[in-house]
Amino acid sequence: MNTMNLPKRSTEKPKWKGAWKDNGPCVNHLNQQFNSSTPNSVWASDFTYIKVNGRFHYLCVVIDLFSRKVVGWSLSNRHDVDLTIKAFEKAYFDRGEPDYVLFHSDQGSEYTAFTFRQTLEKYNAVQSFSKKGYPYDNACCESFFRHMKRECIDRKSYRNQNELRLCCFEYINRYNSKRPHSSLGDYTPDEIEEFYMESQE
Repeated sequence: MNTMNLPKRSTEKPKWKGAWKDNGPCVNHLNQQFNSSTPNSVWASDFTYIKVNGRFHYLCVVIDLFSRKVVGWSLSNRHDVDLTIKAFEKAYFDRGEPDYVLFHSDQGSEYTAFTFRQTLEKYNAVQSFSKKGYPYDNACCESFFRHMKRECIDRKSYRNQNELRLCCFEYINRYNSKRPHSSLGDYTPDEIEEFYMESQE
């Protein structure tokens, strides 16, 4: 890494302070069925941490499992319920307010919080959870963050959140429109959605 003049990758992890009360059962409705036949029927979400100038920032994404497209995201210096609500609502409104969606995540307190559950209920979304401590149940999001950190985040340094936000914006746009996926037959998420729309005409 040093021979390429890349910044040293941070292995430090944030310390989680406090928790939101869990409300209700955490049922796994997805059961690792990561292939969806239509857009906006199953979304998966997760967030990761990125250190900028000694301070942690948190990126939350929502991925449509039909096309692997990132349909919503939010960035904050706090990992609270507002982070997950903003990412979900961006996806919901940008995707034309779907009538029903299955929303899958891990059992982090940002997703089990009563306020977040209320938000999903308000928009007629059914919540699904991974088994606690089992990342394979949310493999699509784990894979996205792994690629993003290797291809973008860990290759740069950032002076502030605005620079990080721009990097996230550019990478997500490129990921959706330019990056082929082996699981999609080497098509991009945008191409898969275009094929679907053409088939409905």
